[in-house]
Formats: sequence, structure tokens, C-alpha cells
Amino acid sequence: MAEIRWHLVPIEKPEDANVILGQSHFIKTVEDLHEAMANAGGRIRFGIAFNEASGPCLVRWTGNDAELVEVARQNCLRIGAGHVFLIVMREGFPINVLNAIKQVPEVCRIFCATANPVQVLVAETDQGRGVAGVVDGFTPRGLETDEHIAERKALLRRFGYKL
Repeated sequence: MAEIRWHLVPIEKPEDANVILGQSHFIKTVEDLHEAMANAGGRIRFGIAFNEASGPCLVRWTGNDAELVEVARQNCLRIGAGHVFLIVMREGFPINVLNAIKQVPEVCRIFCATANPVQVLVAETDQGRGVAGVVDGFTPRGLETDEHIAERKALLRRFGYKL
């Protein structure tokens, strides 16, 4: 019987950065994700890393911001799971690019898209590593009140997502 070893890998990122963690299946992922991010418009700064799962098994990378590229590369290396990609971004939100990312033909799933602290639950076997899930942010502390609802609505309008 194969043994599974579990690892909890925190995503290390600048406080003002958002991340999108996902799974894909082909070497051209890194270039297609770059195109999706670049085509989103605006001033979005990003770094992308992708863990190749066959052949030389390299961490492939690209981006338009050297710091964010390095953050993505180092996190993917620490996660160590094949076919995982990480996008680290500033000057934009995941909501601005998430549909474009999901439309990349190689993308199989999105584990999370967030600015919150993230921990990646990684299973390791004799064959390699795989992402079992993520812990995105914190546990709820209670129910939303009328005051919280008003704050939420004001925030969405301040960000320009609602009229």
C-alpha cells in the first residue's frame, strides 16, 4: 500500500498582491496564461509560474514584473506539485482576469483566487506531489449584520463593481 505524506505549504507573497492558484495540463500553459493576463488590459503587473509534470519537470515562468515572477517561481517550487500554476498579481484583482484564465484551454481547475493568506494542502506519494486543496483566509467569526451589509455595498461601489 502506498504511503501518503501531507505538507501544508503557505503561499508567501507581498501583502498587496493577489494570487490565482490552479491546475493545468500542458507546457504551453505558461505562455497562454501570460497572453490572458496581458489581454486583460489595464496596468496589471504579474508573475506566473507553472510546474511541468513530465520530461525535465521544470518550473516554467513568465510575467511583466520581476519581483512577482520570482514570488511565483519560489512558491511553485515549494509546492512541488505537477501541473500546478500560480499567478501573483498587483494593480488589478482576480475578478478582472478570472474568466480569461478559466478560458485557457489547458486550465483544468482553479483552487483559489484571493488576496488572503493561503495555505496549500499538498499530498506526496512515491510518484510525486498533488494539491488536495487550499485554506483561503480565515474561519467566519459570525453572521453579517445590517451595518456589515451597508459596508459591503459601499465597498463594492467604491471599487466600481456596482452602480
